[in-house]
Amino acid sequence: QMLGGNFANLAEHHFRVAWTAMILAKMEGQGDTGKIVKMALVHDLAESRTGDAHYMSRLYVQRNENAAIHDTLQGTSLEKEMLELWEEFEKLESIEAKLVKDADWLDVDLELREQAMNGNQLEEHFKIHRAEAMLPRLKTESGKKMFEQILKSNPHNWHLNGKNRIT
Repeated sequence: QMLGGNFANLAEHHFRVAWTAMILAKMEGQGDTGKIVKMALVHDLAESRTGDAHYMSRLYVQRNENAAIHDTLQGTSLEKEMLELWEEFEKLESIEAKLVKDADWLDVDLELREQAMNGNQLEEHFKIHRAEAMLPRLKTESGKKMFEQILKSNPHNWHLNGKNRIT
């Protein structure tokens, strides 16, 4: 809405959260990666019905994610398992939930960095407040470490500095 239209959709977000959470689990040396992937795939599933309420709209909009996730999964063969994983994620008590939540937050920062490298000027404004807003929210030391790395990263390094037909 205010950052431009070239941002990840829900499926892209879930995919990257799953990979990021598995990396964080490896860094932490704990967590069931199978459970982590499933939890990452269900963590924002309600948004397929409610939409994503960003930092501005949350001042005005009330969502009912509980009803949305129950209605989405009702009558499916995955209903019981995925609802349990979603509820566990919402409580943020297990290591898997904490890793997925950190990955969820970090995906925003990865996308902001990518947008900045592609010319979106808003990342500079967000960067000023992002560290003070993010670090207290991150639940794992690995999440905090990755956040610091993201702030310094260049999302183009994988192709500019990696193996390619020129190098």
